[in-house]
Amino acid sequence: MPLNPSDFRTPGQYIAALMAERGWTQRTVAIVLNMSESAVARFISGKSSVDAKLALALEEVFGVPADDFLALQRALDLAQARLVTKPDPGRATRALLYGDLPVAEMIKRGWINAESIRDPKVETELMRFFGANRPEDIEFLPHAAKKTEVSVHATPAQLAWLYRVKQIAADMLVPSYSPQAFAATMPKLRALMVSPEGAAKVPRVMAECGIRFVLVESLSSAKIDGVCFWLNDASPVIGMSLRFDRIDNFWFVLRHECEHVLRGHGRDAAMLDAELEGERAGIGPDVTEEERMANGAAQDFCVPNATMDAFIARKAPFFSERDLVGFARVLKVHPGIVAGQLQRKTGRYDRFRDHLAKVRTIITPNAIKDGWGDVAPVEP
Repeated sequence: MPLNPSDFRTPGQYIAALMAERGWTQRTVAIVLNMSESAVARFISGKSSVDAKLALALEEVFGVPADDFLALQRALDLAQARLVTKPDPGRATRALLYGDLPVAEMIKRGWINAESIRDPKVETELMRFFGANRPEDIEFLPHAAKKTEVSVHATPAQLAWLYRVKQIAADMLVPSYSPQAFAATMPKLRALMVSPEGAAKVPRVMAECGIRFVLVESLSSAKIDGVCFWLNDASPVIGMSLRFDRIDNFWFVLRHECEHVLRGHGRDAAMLDAELEGERAGIGPDVTEEERMANGAAQDFCVPNATMDAFIARKAPFFSERDLVGFARVLKVHPGIVAGQLQRKTGRYDRFRDHLAKVRTIITPNAIKDGWGDVAPVEP
């Protein structure tokens, strides 16, 4: 019966068996391989390794595949390494932290205090940022005892953005929230939509109603638009990323989050809204009832759905600048808001792009913000 390499634990044992099968001594092998007897003795005893060059020579001598010798050597090396290597339970945790979190970007943004991603302080700073006692207790890790309550499955980058919003919101001072006052504010907010400059008044209007309104620039991999949650079940928070610097997107996302607040959403789980553009703004089967409500309210707030449908029915397939501007004037909103809703309805995002005015530089000077070159002063 031919020898089976799987019956041996080391390449030296296999070679010795092949030698015995042929009645060869170590001197015979040394002469055949043109090496010293001591060298042969070392790889048979396992004191030296069988490398690829030697495996090919053994293949020629014994007529068995070189891979058999190399496979036994790899198995032996791994077994020996396991004996001397101490397990590092933190290695898997670090893989998740450094692999899934945009740590370098968090350092650059001033969210964690470290010189670089290799700074020994990084793990301590991440624990501080996420309010954990140990790295493995950070909430998005598999074995963390406490889990972040969010309305949808969130990526680590999205959770990091949410935590930053929470940190900033917790430091804000606002009056007690009044549901009645906030509901009465909706017409006032809509009156601000006539021009880009109206966005500048939004932070003050929110604060007067007891809303903690925070602007935090999105992390590059987060693709986050906004969030609604409550502090101590009494103080609502609206966070926005201004990921798309367009007047239509700003008002749609703002009204979307306002609807969450008006309906009391986000008390048990933060309503984290990612990628509200395109398909996520629709009414597909993956959209929850709470999101359907918020999407519908936001759409009707920007341009009433029935009114927009009637406009499209009258003008399709040709929409002129004059029609767009005239329709916006009737609605008493900026033409960019109509253009944005028209793009959503028709799927033609190339139309009327010149009307999509920017609002970021208008609103950020009046808001509590983090990002775009600024770091919000948050108490450690």
